[in-house]
Amino acid sequence: MNFEGLDPSSLAEYASPLHPALEPVLDPHLPATLLQNVELDPDGVALDGMAVPESVHIMEGVYSELHTAVSEVGVPVSVAHFDLHEEMLWVGNHGGHATSFFGPTLERYSSFQVHGSDDVRHIQSLENGILFLTKTNLKYMSRGGLIIFDYLMDESEDMHSLLLTDPSTLLVGGLQNHVIEIDLNTVQETQKYTVEVPGVTIMRQSNRFFFCGHTSGKVSVRDPRTFTVEHELDAYSGSLSDFDVHGNLLAACGFSSRRAGLACDRFLKVYDLRVMRAITPLQVHVDPAFLRFVPTYTSRLAIISQTGQGQFCEPTGLANPADIFHVTTVGQLLMTFDVSGTKQALAFGDSEGCVHLWADSPEATFNAFSRETDFALPCIVDSLPHLDWGQDLVPLSLIPVPLTSETLLSDWPAANSVPAPRRAPPVDPEILRTMKKVGFIGYAPNPRTKLRNQIPYRLKELDNEFDSFSQVPESPIGREEEPHLYMVAKKYRKVTIKYSKLGLEDFDFKHYNKTLFAGLEPHIPNAYCNCMIQVLYFLEPVRCLVQNHLCQKEFCLGCELGFLFHMLDLSRGDPCQGSNFLRAFRTIPEASALGLILADSDEATGKVNLGRLIQSWNRFILTQLHQETQEQEGPQAYRGAGGSSFASAGESVIGQLFSCEMENCSMCRCGKETVRVSSTLLFTLSYPDSTEKPIKDYEFVQILKRSICLEQSTQAWCENCEKYQPTVQTRNIRCLPDVLVINCEVNSSKEADFWKVQAEFAFQKALMKRGLEVPKGKDLALGDWKELGSAEPGQPYPSMEELKNVWIPHAIRMRLTKNKELDVCNWSESDEPSVSDDPDSVHVYDLMATVVHILDSRTGGSLVGHIKVGETYHQRKEGVTHQQWYLFNDFLIEPVDKWEAVQFDMSWKVPAVLYYARRNLNAKYNLTIKNPIEASVLLAEASLARKQRKCHATFIPLMLSEMPQAGDLVGLDAEFVTLNEEEAELRSDGTKSTIKPSQMSVARITCVRGQGPNEGVPFIDDYISTQEQVVDYLTQYSGIKPGDLDAKISSKHLTTLKSTYLKLRFLIDVGVKFVGHGLQKDFRVINLMVPKDQVIDTVYLFHIPRKRMISLRFLAWYFLDLKIQAETHDSIEDARTALQLYRKYLALSQGSAEPDEVRKVLKGLYEKGRKMDWKVPEPDGPGSPKHASVYPPVLAL
Repeated sequence: MNFEGLDPSSLAEYASPLHPALEPVLDPHLPATLLQNVELDPDGVALDGMAVPESVHIMEGVYSELHTAVSEVGVPVSVAHFDLHEEMLWVGNHGGHATSFFGPTLERYSSFQVHGSDDVRHIQSLENGILFLTKTNLKYMSRGGLIIFDYLMDESEDMHSLLLTDPSTLLVGGLQNHVIEIDLNTVQETQKYTVEVPGVTIMRQSNRFFFCGHTSGKVSVRDPRTFTVEHELDAYSGSLSDFDVHGNLLAACGFSSRRAGLACDRFLKVYDLRVMRAITPLQVHVDPAFLRFVPTYTSRLAIISQTGQGQFCEPTGLANPADIFHVTTVGQLLMTFDVSGTKQALAFGDSEGCVHLWADSPEATFNAFSRETDFALPCIVDSLPHLDWGQDLVPLSLIPVPLTSETLLSDWPAANSVPAPRRAPPVDPEILRTMKKVGFIGYAPNPRTKLRNQIPYRLKELDNEFDSFSQVPESPIGREEEPHLYMVAKKYRKVTIKYSKLGLEDFDFKHYNKTLFAGLEPHIPNAYCNCMIQVLYFLEPVRCLVQNHLCQKEFCLGCELGFLFHMLDLSRGDPCQGSNFLRAFRTIPEASALGLILADSDEATGKVNLGRLIQSWNRFILTQLHQETQEQEGPQAYRGAGGSSFASAGESVIGQLFSCEMENCSMCRCGKETVRVSSTLLFTLSYPDSTEKPIKDYEFVQILKRSICLEQSTQAWCENCEKYQPTVQTRNIRCLPDVLVINCEVNSSKEADFWKVQAEFAFQKALMKRGLEVPKGKDLALGDWKELGSAEPGQPYPSMEELKNVWIPHAIRMRLTKNKELDVCNWSESDEPSVSDDPDSVHVYDLMATVVHILDSRTGGSLVGHIKVGETYHQRKEGVTHQQWYLFNDFLIEPVDKWEAVQFDMSWKVPAVLYYARRNLNAKYNLTIKNPIEASVLLAEASLARKQRKCHATFIPLMLSEMPQAGDLVGLDAEFVTLNEEEAELRSDGTKSTIKPSQMSVARITCVRGQGPNEGVPFIDDYISTQEQVVDYLTQYSGIKPGDLDAKISSKHLTTLKSTYLKLRFLIDVGVKFVGHGLQKDFRVINLMVPKDQVIDTVYLFHIPRKRMISLRFLAWYFLDLKIQAETHDSIEDARTALQLYRKYLALSQGSAEPDEVRKVLKGLYEKGRKMDWKVPEPDGPGSPKHASVYPPVLAL
């Protein structure tokens, strides 16, 4: 409630204990003490400020009462705060309400509710708004009252104070035993600091320390960088009331313990922060509850009691009774006190909701340089805009209506009018589809098919009024995305990586994947096959096979798949990328001939039928792996690698897993029969003739049997007739595969309609089992679903919603009779085959994976996989033994229900590939992995370059006696070239947005010895030959020149990427520790996964949190007095320098007696860097000692 018209003349004579009762004229609930001697304006117009009597003269330099204002009658003020950016005073009360007053006249500016019930405990002004802290809530609001963000904390929290450490970082403390750090940009908790003494109710800051005041009476002095306790000041034995810091002084007031309880201590504790010791306590003549330094000409203190008495005194002098003053309050107690930034104004809040402003001049200002405050302007309309009645979106509120005192024509009597509310539109089908019922309440995710709080006026009643397409408004305002496209659930949509100026470092992959399985990044060319790579990985025999495989071919998909699977094994939820695998894939001629290699434009525009493409890729990869693992049998590729334990000679494990021997019979009209025997790795579904009307009811196993034992008529050459004749071709199988791979071949609307009809038949059968009937031609509404239950107790059924769009079974049973006839039937996942069945002729298959094509015209579509992850994978990653279905959508991984894996809504989710695995498949195969990479890969090898001579050698290979051991140090550096330039766009505000990052390729890898007599001498310095077009050699940063990577003209030691990759893999598997600068990016481009405990990165060793990263060149100059990278980069020099910096770091951290020595050195490093703008001074000349190297040049060895 707002008040105005409080009589100024009454305030001079006001004495709070002497008020007689007041007649409740205005409101019987108003406290009588508030309105004593106060006259209200008869018109009831709200007065914001109550001026002091004109007889009071304000002397310059002496504080006197200037104005009093009411924030909310009868509700105690809990906090007052002078705005640091504008001439405003902010007041919060115990009812959770906030009010702001403008200028020294206290004109009411804004008033709004911050919290429904909790009191406002702290207010902090920022440039764009105001922070309000309540018990469990931090709210950031504009000065007009609009919410910018609302951060809810745990219900167990009890927050009391906050401290702004920099413009984007906030500390929040309370009665719990920790202080929370919040990033205001991301509105996320970034750190939680544990405090030894619980109850942080006051926080202050100086240029050297943080100060925390505790309810126990102690003040802890903390390091602003690490928040560790530097000193602890035991101020009061009872409790702390308030404290303030200025310069080198800290003053505190509080309560001391007495026998009867706590008593207010009239001695102020004053501490000298230079020596962290107390100086002489200051005795004051009032009971101190609040204190602030008010430094004008001297460092004087303002001490305020709750009864309204105040006193000014010097912290190092004596308190003078003549400096006592009294604040005339409306309530009995003062609740809060604050001082403006200019020290010209003081604000007091009392227990009856009034705020009192004291100032040292009538024109006092709150800030030295305040910006202008925006005020609401009255709406002035010169001419009314033209209204188009034909537009549905024209708001009728634009029509001006005059205010009249007469009865309006539309004001019908209630007897003559019947209310006709607008008929509610039917519930969105997507909501009904995804809704789960609990009792009579349904829960569903918001499909976001309508804009929030915007409903277009409908002036015409249409026949199909609420058709999903007719709801799209004609105006572009309401058509962000067409509603019918939202049928694609969010987790199935194409995921993209949003790149910042830091690249991928600040992208939150954990938001998309909360499991410990690794996703695959999609930004690499031809990464459409990511889901199929995951399917092969989660087949345990395939995973073990390819990791045991190693051959001499430079581009072998089996080897590269093994390297990628090794990375997936090591990852703990971080995404991997198949860049090396896809690089090898692009070089296979067969892949190009089959049209499997896409141009960037094809992927971006979505012109490719991804469903058909992934089925061709599936057939290609199985054939390719079969051939490569067959070729491997016999001598191994890499110098002494042992034979594989997987397969006997002449047969690959891929053949054992997937191959099925078939008998193809061709029968001519003349009676001539021709029989050929062949084998296949997968089967393609063959559907009945689409001309059948109506479409018959088929089970999936019938179509599967029809597709395996295919019978068709075609023209073929008959040797008996010596011409082409119509022949009947039949196909039968001789054995059953261990893994049944099925290409669904849904490439047109005919096949899609067939799946849709069969799913409807299957759904009706499922309902009939429960004794329900489905009306023909009518979809069931949500209210028609019967309760979930079971036909018999103990046999749970899936819900109705889970049975929709399901045709394929989770398990099938296949049997070969003695006559080699195939019998296929549905099977239960829980039933085991009969003991009497021959295991060679009867197989039970469980569905293991489904790959589906997501149709989405916005993104061009994508491919995702549902994979049933087995027990062995969960055991390795999570230490638990169970099976679970997961959705794999590139780097998005999410657990799903098993029914979701077989639900295919043909309007957006089309099946492409099915994998059925034989039950207990793993028991048949040897699943041990023997690392095929041996130490011989580090020995000397020939260069690919024709012109390379020994005199140009830049490294000395390791001897057998120098083979690295676990824990050995290896200095590493890599240089790169660009294959594709970055794709970016400029936004309208001038900032750059990266659409696709530049594609880099490793060009040079150098490893130097980290210990021993040859420390610092390289043992690997490989230039990597590339067959792909290089766009930019980045010579200034990489030192790579055109021609260095060309085998015809290069004079460098040129090798293949695979050869060098094997060397690094061997070092990782041995357990060496890599030392380098910025290794995270190096390993990412090389496509290696290195455990974190094997990486020592100097970019992080010499780094202070939340500060910039420092270049290797500046660190070498500062710590080692070396000037490197003068003209271009050299990886040998960089790797050596990183090793020396690590040695320097060890010397600093281990050789110093002081524990904070490293921190002091880093602080000095950053101060020096800022002074020099992070630039290394120019060299003094070629003879400068700074050019001297610690290591001898390799050429001299």
